[in-house]
Amino acid sequence: MLKYNDKKTKNMPVKVPQDVQREDTIIGPLTLKQLFILMFGGGIAYAIYISLSRLYFIEIWLPPVAIVSAITLAFAFLKVHNLPFHLFLMYLIEYLILPKKRVWIKGSDTPAKQKMAETVKKTKAPVVEVKEKKERSLKELTEILDTRGGMDETQNKK
Repeated sequence: MLKYNDKKTKNMPVKVPQDVQREDTIIGPLTLKQLFILMFGGGIAYAIYISLSRLYFIEIWLPPVAIVSAITLAFAFLKVHNLPFHLFLMYLIEYLILPKKRVWIKGSDTPAKQKMAETVKKTKAPVVEVKEKKERSLKELTEILDTRGGMDETQNKK
């Protein structure tokens, strides 16, 4: 049987990615998610500008456009405690909505215990019955040990 030995590819260095958590960049330093966020928010800000700039002065259309642009930039680039802004915002809302104090009520955990017991009963493997061995007295056990399992020297010679 012939073996294929290619000396050129045998010891070639292979690039191993170092930061696999980082998203791929599409345009310059922008990721695809950031690009979509900027396009969406920029579109809304531009629509507000077009609709308000025809009828009103800069004092009227600039604040809504600036607010939408700031929110868009925050969602695209801002990180708080190394979390993206949208996750930080969701965690903040969850913190504000959920109760701060937790109260333990005695006996409130019994349904969980019952459910757990039911699932354990359902998942238990079938029990295989083992024949009970005959209990032996201490004398019988010492006798077996002294005679090496009931074998006397005549059986050893055979």
